[in-house]
Amino acid sequence: MAEHFDIYDERGYGIGSAARSDVHALGLWHHTFHCWLVRRANAGTARILFQKRSPGKDTNPGRFDTTVAGHLSAGETVRDAAREMDEEIGWSVPFERLAFCGTVREEGEGVVRSVSYLDREVSYVYGCVTDLPLSAFKLQKEEVSGIYEADADELIALMLGERDAVDAIGVPWREPSAESASAGMRGDSVVEKVRAEDFVPREISYYLDAFRFLKRLAFKESSL
Repeated sequence: MAEHFDIYDERGYGIGSAARSDVHALGLWHHTFHCWLVRRANAGTARILFQKRSPGKDTNPGRFDTTVAGHLSAGETVRDAAREMDEEIGWSVPFERLAFCGTVREEGEGVVRSVSYLDREVSYVYGCVTDLPLSAFKLQKEEVSGIYEADADELIALMLGERDAVDAIGVPWREPSAESASAGMRGDSVVEKVRAEDFVPREISYYLDAFRFLKRLAFKESSL
């Protein structure tokens, strides 16, 4: 059965629901949930976690993106959509643990496997501190092809154009071996050069606001 989203007019008023394929083909406004994870590291630094989208995604396949992101299905609230955390990365916290960063209205378009899309979203953006290493997450193959992290200050400099690339440590999704039946078992960690254009195309202000917010969040929680 096709997934359906609630859809909205330009002013944000609900006008019904539509199938996911129609929403992206026709550029209908809909709502999404974003959650960025941040980890406190040595010497008072913060490491921001982000995912690489699966190559099978219908929008922006293979791009780096929010740690966890998901659409609100028809009838869902943002609290309901927070389930995406457990589905995509095998880890979640109570909704009350999430820190609200803001609401972002964004539009993007492209062509994937010869099919054009126009993506119009209102995204509710959250942050959360974790102390887990990358290897602890269990990735959903259909959504996520790897989970990565990089220094918060370096990512901010990247988005400001002060750096050409940053080194991100990542753990790609790998098919489980015969010795392990664990879904989402990953291979060894890798180091990858990440450029600003490797992320999902958005206003630079989105990334700068999110990364600065996450850095403050990490240091705030460390002082509690």
